[in-house]
Amino acid sequence: MARSPNKLIARSAWILPLFLFALMLHQAYTAYSIGQTLSKGTQVTATITDLYQSSRVDVSYDYVSLRIPMPDGTVLVRERLSLPHSLAPLINDQETVVVDVLPGATQEVVITKLADTQQRIALMNTAICLVAFLLTGVGVYYWNRMLTEKGDPSERGVVAPDPSHPARQVVR
Repeated sequence: MARSPNKLIARSAWILPLFLFALMLHQAYTAYSIGQTLSKGTQVTATITDLYQSSRVDVSYDYVSLRIPMPDGTVLVRERLSLPHSLAPLINDQETVVVDVLPGATQEVVITKLADTQQRIALMNTAICLVAFLLTGVGVYYWNRMLTEKGDPSERGVVAPDPSHPARQVVR
């Protein structure tokens, strides 16, 4: 017997909670990485070489490019570091900005003034993903359980129309 399309879709729906769980882990790791760079990184003053702010409402991310002179004499250049649109005005009129640098870290450069806010945003994203993961996981679980216990409603079929069903009543 061929497998019902509803059962196939229900089984495939497990990809949604798995994706949300992976996204939750990513955002939690991002928040952790920002915190690590902020606490263990070297604080230096970087020069803003480019700051792009979109005037379009549908574009929610801007970017900043930095030239970072390190205490050992090396100079790091970071191009197009993503920046939430709502945070870009905080550094808009500045030529320099204080950054924390932790070479080799996942979040290697963080702008000190914005790091706490970016970390909170990542933690809020983590919480939202957790709630979405739980809701979709429970929903997909019960959907699959219903199909297993009661069978596919599309396969139950109707042998004959029910003349007393309200949808069959003619209103005059």
